[in-house]
Amino acid sequence: MNLFSRICPCCNTKEIHIHTHYKTQAHGPRTIYHCANCGIYFSETVETPLAGLKTPVSRIITILKARTDGMGLNATARTFSVSKKSVIDWEKRLGELKPTLMLYTMLHEFIHQDIEGDELYTKVAKNVAPSVSEGWTIVLMEQASGFLWELHCGRRNQQLFEKALTCLAQVIEKTGSLNLLTDGERRYSNLLFEICHDLILSGRPGRPKRRLRKGVRVRLKNKGSQKRPGRKRQKYQAPIPEHPETQHDVTEQTIHANHVEAFNASIRRRNAAFRRKTNTYAKSRKDLQRTLDVYWLVHNFVRVHFTTKMVPAVHLGILSVGISWPQLLTIRYAV
Repeated sequence: MNLFSRICPCCNTKEIHIHTHYKTQAHGPRTIYHCANCGIYFSETVETPLAGLKTPVSRIITILKARTDGMGLNATARTFSVSKKSVIDWEKRLGELKPTLMLYTMLHEFIHQDIEGDELYTKVAKNVAPSVSEGWTIVLMEQASGFLWELHCGRRNQQLFEKALTCLAQVIEKTGSLNLLTDGERRYSNLLFEICHDLILSGRPGRPKRRLRKGVRVRLKNKGSQKRPGRKRQKYQAPIPEHPETQHDVTEQTIHANHVEAFNASIRRRNAAFRRKTNTYAKSRKDLQRTLDVYWLVHNFVRVHFTTKMVPAVHLGILSVGISWPQLLTIRYAV
């Protein structure tokens, strides 16, 4: 799968050739292609975020960069003299690339990963109790590279955790060895055990025992507030039974969610919907997810991580070089 390959949008063949060129008012020259298989003619921007847009690409990139650097929607509209509907439309177009890039990521194989899981909180629509708020965001981050596998928001219920752990199960299929490190929330391990487990056939009569899939480890950090008086609990524990052939080599120094905590501070600077002491939070869960999808794309494939000095997708081995903003806007949607 090539992110920047030219194929026919009708029959998905590569038997295309340049037919002619045309000039646009704001984007310069562009190319019309002709498919030798089905005979259609199409522009180079078909099925991309730039399809049908008349605003200059440089202006779109400048505004989207401001949004991903923490500028609110109203402030962006005032500063750049642009309609809020236009900014929302551009973010929707860019966010729709997430399934394409996730599919491209899942085509790769990984040797080992340490993934931290945690939840972030922000307000949505109204200032309500956290138990009924839709601003909870589950983060699954790879420790070494800072790559975000999951960034999804909603109410802090079973469905939200199931969606995140379903994505993690797909990552496990592509990874030889994986450690999931969580900070006090047991639903990560319990749901992962239901989704991703093996049956151990010992030859003895009775129902075979269930164990976590080979090569997968889960470590839970018991917080101080969760300790009961008069009962000693380990600070770090494996909350679910693991496969007997899995090597238990997770050190206590690696069992933490410090990288996600640092990401929590970062996203509150770069996403206006996560501000702590202002009322610039998202007006709906759908709007919050739109900003999270854009942030997922920019964080994983465009922006250089401040600690590794590399783009997370490059550090993880998905790409050889990071994707630039103009390249990002020319990627075709997955069909």
